[in-house]
Amino acid sequence: MQKLNELESLYTKGRISRREFMRRAVIAGMAMAVAPTFFPKGARAAEGPKRGGRLRVGMGGASTTDTLSPAVLTDMMMQTLVYGQLGNSLMEIDNAGQAVPELASSIESSADASTWLIRLRKGVTFHNGKTMTADDVIHSINIHRGKSSTSAAKPIVKPIQSIVKEDAYTLRIELATPNADFPYILTDYHLVIVPEGSDGTDGVFTGAYRLKSFEPGVRSLTVRNPDYFREDRGWFDEVETIGINDINARTNALKTGQVDLINRCELKTLRFLERMPNIQLVKQNGYRHYTFVMRTDTAPYSDNNVRMALKHAVDRQQLVDAVFRGYAVVGNDHPISTGNRYHAGDLPQRVYDADKAKYYLKKAGMDRLKVDFHTADAAFLGAVDAGILFRESAARAGIDVNVVREPNDGYWSNVWTKKPFCACFWGGRVTEDMMFSTAYAENAAWNDSKWKHRRFNELLVTARGELDEVKRKAQYGEMQRLVRDEGGVIVPVFGTDIAAASQKIGFDTPAVNWELDGFRAAQRWWFKS
Repeated sequence: MQKLNELESLYTKGRISRREFMRRAVIAGMAMAVAPTFFPKGARAAEGPKRGGRLRVGMGGASTTDTLSPAVLTDMMMQTLVYGQLGNSLMEIDNAGQAVPELASSIESSADASTWLIRLRKGVTFHNGKTMTADDVIHSINIHRGKSSTSAAKPIVKPIQSIVKEDAYTLRIELATPNADFPYILTDYHLVIVPEGSDGTDGVFTGAYRLKSFEPGVRSLTVRNPDYFREDRGWFDEVETIGINDINARTNALKTGQVDLINRCELKTLRFLERMPNIQLVKQNGYRHYTFVMRTDTAPYSDNNVRMALKHAVDRQQLVDAVFRGYAVVGNDHPISTGNRYHAGDLPQRVYDADKAKYYLKKAGMDRLKVDFHTADAAFLGAVDAGILFRESAARAGIDVNVVREPNDGYWSNVWTKKPFCACFWGGRVTEDMMFSTAYAENAAWNDSKWKHRRFNELLVTARGELDEVKRKAQYGEMQRLVRDEGGVIVPVFGTDIAAASQKIGFDTPAVNWELDGFRAAQRWWFKS
């Protein structure tokens, strides 16, 4: 039995998660002994939720091409608006990382996880007054399943073979292949429920706030929904979200009190923010990772020897130290973090090796290589600096990296998936299947490397339905190795999500599946006074 102070030490040093801390504490029979000051300020019951006020959010990740359509959400401005304020999915991720019912009231599976029975909450209404029923849910899921759908969620709902309405508040979903993680699929932020006949672009959803105004890439204003089905969410009277892509302008807006909350803090200035008595930092260690993505359908990246040369030409530790100021850990060229259940920790860590990079260039029939690397801080804060450091380390391996700085506005529509080699970030996913299905399956809309690997795609289906934990771990381990050694992405770094907020804001321990408490700060947080 571990003593409480030993557990606290492990937690504060980051060696165990809060979830694991609580599990061990309960086993030890001492959960009630935990001091309230142990958890972050926002979690203290004495500073509990109060209604009122206008939350002003300074948001990076805004673009004039933004749309309210859930199917094409790509960055923070819209993810926090559509999923975080306006809408709900059938399931959500709680602050312990578990999939729990949201618009569903319960979910049950068959013994082989191929059939799922979903019962819906009753009394839920859309912002237009319509009562939500199974017809709306079936319509909403089918938006992403259609043949002409370009939804980013299309790959993760493709295994749905049929959706049958049992009654007005019950539906049965049959999967083509078993999926033990199906409840997690239903938490995806694209799968928010809209009224039958709508595609969501009218802004009518079921969420804690109703849309009052929206100017793409500039500003949105939402107001509390008085008919919201939950009494423990939606504490603010209004939420104003302002697009401020420039990090310096965003930080100054918080310092001067023009906004109450900003995302994606500038790591260079964190020590100054920490010293300000009226500002608190919100740090989340989750699944976020950064990638240098190569289109494998385009020369020279169609040659895996070239890809391997570039992977060995990146100095990951230098990026962690110089760009991320230590608020990151080195990646290993696959997207599964140490927080995932089946992380392949036994894979050898790839390190900078100029000689190996030259070796692979030689295997590709080259003495030298010149490539254009497209980047912008819209990809992630520090992406331009990362490109410059990459250029320097690659030069020692005989690779000339021409860093092309692209405009921030429109980066996701004009550069990402369009240019053959560019910077990208991923919030990650809570399950291996969701991450791989979203970005690595050959038919995935967001398969930005255009990678197609027969064995990988076979394993994707097999592992999804494998109920034997040992076999499943081995399958996901092999998939991580395949991406690492044959895939089209360099994954140099897993980062820490860091936001900054006024001390007036209270919150419980944030969920780490996405930035800003799983995108839901506006729903879950409050003004303390």
